[in-house]
Amino acid sequence: WVVIFSILFLGEKIKMKRWIAVGLGFVGVLIISKPGFDNLNLYYIYPVIFTLGFAGVSIFIRKLTLVGEPVYLIAFYFTICSGTFGLLTLPFGGWIVPSIYDLGLLTLIGLFGSIANLLLTKSYQLAEVSLTTPLKYLSLVFAIIFGFYFFNESPTIYTLLGASLIVISSAIIFIREHQLK
Repeated sequence: WVVIFSILFLGEKIKMKRWIAVGLGFVGVLIISKPGFDNLNLYYIYPVIFTLGFAGVSIFIRKLTLVGEPVYLIAFYFTICSGTFGLLTLPFGGWIVPSIYDLGLLTLIGLFGSIANLLLTKSYQLAEVSLTTPLKYLSLVFAIIFGFYFFNESPTIYTLLGASLIVISSAIIFIREHQLK
């Protein structure tokens, strides 16, 4: 969605190699997630809503950076809005008071998430959305690595195959952009 929105709303020109790389990464995501239709229900709409929302936010952030809005201010307001919408889910999930250990982990998540938010916003300022967003597929690869080392989860052959396609697609994007610059 992000690539299509970046063409429509930002007028970005996307060449065939980037389309191939994005498609390859998307196939990798599909192999990892193995979506199926045997248990199809209403909740399948949530990932679609998320991807449309993420695409819209990416385009909006890119437009804000192009008109000169400071990166730190965009990241701050995004955090405030996300936190406010997150609080709206409180009545549906229940609340458990975190232990000191869990509170420390949540603090680290907040700290690293804030840094990631700033860096992602800066990347939208420096590069086209259709270039930076497909690299978010790499987060699945890091989730697999962290799951293996921290939670003793063994990846399946599908997970490894999908992760390989994601890494290859990211390498295609990096190599192509390096050649163009």
